[in-house]
Amino acid sequence: MSSFTQPQPTLVDDAGGELAPPSPGFSAGDLSRALGLGTNLLVGRYSVELASGTWWWSDEVYTMHGWRRDEVEPGLEALRSRKHPDDRSRVVRAAGEALRLGRPFACAHRIVDRKGRTRSVVVTGQGSQGPPGRSPELVGYVVDVTPVQKEALARRSDGVVNRAFVSQAMIEQVKGVIVAVRGVDEAAATDALVAAAKGAGVSLRLAADQVMAALRASEHGAAVTHDMLDSALEAVQPVGRPRSHDPLLTRRPRKLQS
Repeated sequence: MSSFTQPQPTLVDDAGGELAPPSPGFSAGDLSRALGLGTNLLVGRYSVELASGTWWWSDEVYTMHGWRRDEVEPGLEALRSRKHPDDRSRVVRAAGEALRLGRPFACAHRIVDRKGRTRSVVVTGQGSQGPPGRSPELVGYVVDVTPVQKEALARRSDGVVNRAFVSQAMIEQVKGVIVAVRGVDEAAATDALVAAAKGAGVSLRLAADQVMAALRASEHGAAVTHDMLDSALEAVQPVGRPRSHDPLLTRRPRKLQS
């Protein structure tokens, strides 16, 4: 249950003045859930004074590009030198629009740090006119989103590995049945399953799935026989192939009368 509290009415002291209302209490967990906080990311700030072309970077911007503060002068040339070669030709007009209209913008590109590692960053910004007498400036944040991408790739890789494991387990199960029923070695069992898969034009995994489905439908608790196994292997068919016993799939369309 959330620990947010309802706003309290403003209090009045004895002298007739108003006291500040009590601050609503909330926990760090509430804040994290509300903002969707997850993976910790490196976030840096930058600003550009347009009249003078003067840049300012926070320490984090230097760090994600692989520099120390005293090693490079912040500016366009420094940023271009670290941009990924494949992204250098990409022109984003969002910054110009942000300066002209004062709207926020966000864009993403890749950089290559000093150690040759590719990193993905998201740059946000907004044009600001600033106080009277000051020239317009562009201010915003640079966020290194590389950890998020790595996590997404890791999850995808885990999914591929898990699917491959399940697929191989099904294939091995069918090969084991062939070995047990026909009394052959593993190589012969593999050849039998491969032949069934090739004959139907399907993968080994799909062939194994169909064989096991056919065996489960026919055995009803009894031991698998030679005939049952042969029938299951012969029944392997392409996915989506019409079944000859299904009149709805094999019925010829009626000719329309003129």
